[in-house]
Amino acid sequence: MVAGVATLTGIAGVALHFSRWDVEPLVLAASAAPYLMCGAVVGAAGFAGMKQWVAAGVAGIAVVAALATQAPLYFADGGGEGPAIMAMQANLLFDGADPVVLVNEVRERDIAVLTVNELTRPAVDDLGRAGLDALLPYRYLAPGQTASGTGIWSRYPVSDTVEYDGYVLNQISATATVPEVGPVSVYAFHPVPPIYDTRVWADELSRLRQVLDAAPAGRPVLVGGDFNATHDHARFRAMASGRYADAAAQAGAGHLVTYPTDKSLPPLVGIDHFLLADARATNVETVDLPGADHRALVARIVFPAR
Repeated sequence: MVAGVATLTGIAGVALHFSRWDVEPLVLAASAAPYLMCGAVVGAAGFAGMKQWVAAGVAGIAVVAALATQAPLYFADGGGEGPAIMAMQANLLFDGADPVVLVNEVRERDIAVLTVNELTRPAVDDLGRAGLDALLPYRYLAPGQTASGTGIWSRYPVSDTVEYDGYVLNQISATATVPEVGPVSVYAFHPVPPIYDTRVWADELSRLRQVLDAAPAGRPVLVGGDFNATHDHARFRAMASGRYADAAAQAGAGHLVTYPTDKSLPPLVGIDHFLLADARATNVETVDLPGADHRALVARIVFPAR
């Protein structure tokens, strides 16, 4: 009985990984797909122990399918040579994140580009007082009330700033001129969470991909954001396809869980990401950010030399 339930749970996890249905319970359950897939391992072991070989084979097929969906995250695509920068993505939980800690992380990790979500006007002031503007003097910000604000800070001059209309939260982009690289298109995204409305969530992810498809060809693209979607959401994987790739997958960083950090349990899901085009991440890791409900992401990104 236990082995059968475990196997069905694992199969459900695999099915959720590929599902594109916009039904809220299924979208939310897909966030837990890797945990559900572990049931297939329990089922295979249980059936093998009972010498029920046909059932063990079915559970084994589910294990193989689960590994096929998750293992690529743990194998780096290879290094790269060229100019490199450090980038950070941080969700500030309105103005809850400790600005001094954030600025210290930017300083100590030599961050050159910072994308932020849930940026309020008080948070902009607090970060400035903590010294962020001295480290990253160029910026394009669209602060807002509570979760709506989004921002880009850069060590390098920015131009071609855009705020995209028609979204619940602020979505922005700018062009940063990076030495030895040239213009780099930088986007800061924050689609709504599926608990807001799964159809709106799905629509925003689709339209943000269209925004990326319109990015200038022949130049690198760096996208940081709280995507409110994991690797196991098919709609996120659609964004991280074609010209674009998930930086964590490129670096073989595995499952980088970033949310939530304000509960008694440790973070369970990875919804913060970097997407890259014409660039490669060689390392991606999470960073604790006191006062926020997300861990920040830090990535080393290599660009082709100009």
